[in-house]
Amino acid sequence: MGELRPGGEENPISISLDDIILKGNLGIPEGARGIVLFAHGSGSSRLSPRNRYVADVLRQAGLATLLFDLLTKEEEIIDLRTTEFRFDIGLLSERLSGATEWVLGNPSTKDLQIGYFGASTGAAAALIAATFHPDVVYAIVSRGGRPDLAESVLSRVEASTLLIVGGRDHVVIELNQRALTQIRAEKSLTIVPGATHLFDEPGALEEVARLAADWFTGHLKVSKAA
Repeated sequence: MGELRPGGEENPISISLDDIILKGNLGIPEGARGIVLFAHGSGSSRLSPRNRYVADVLRQAGLATLLFDLLTKEEEIIDLRTTEFRFDIGLLSERLSGATEWVLGNPSTKDLQIGYFGASTGAAAALIAATFHPDVVYAIVSRGGRPDLAESVLSRVEASTLLIVGGRDHVVIELNQRALTQIRAEKSLTIVPGATHLFDEPGALEEVARLAADWFTGHLKVSKAA
């Protein structure tokens, strides 16, 4: 596709991977310092209101964002009935890897350093996909993530990783604490007091977005050549 003009608004895009097409929304603010690809959680999509809110905040911070569907429309219909795809972390990480290749080949994004924002099971997909692209993925932020589902690769993750968990999400806190000990790259675990798994509480998602923006702006530069 042709080059997109930078701006605060999102542009609809299509990502061709083998014999499927995934729909996405790409937003590139003027002078973007990097791009963040979103890997949504179980049963969600590029229209996730939580991820869209975080993406808006990231663009305001000068970061490009790509939200895209990890599943095709047909797969989503099947998954609603069987849930067979949402926990297929191998498939989800391959889709995220394919989107990364798309970013690297797109004229508007090819020079931007890459970060991943993963929620729930999408965080596991992000951690795995980062090991496929250690030279181009510089930072990862996990929101209420399940890094335990990527346990076999945690020691190979090279991207700087921030794990964010709600203070009332007790089981997930334990899973993230355990995963943190296995990640050898720069890493941090932040617990948002009073927040549950979906960060529905007043101010909780705003804190997630602030933490993510700080992490990504601190680890992604204007371009790979910079």
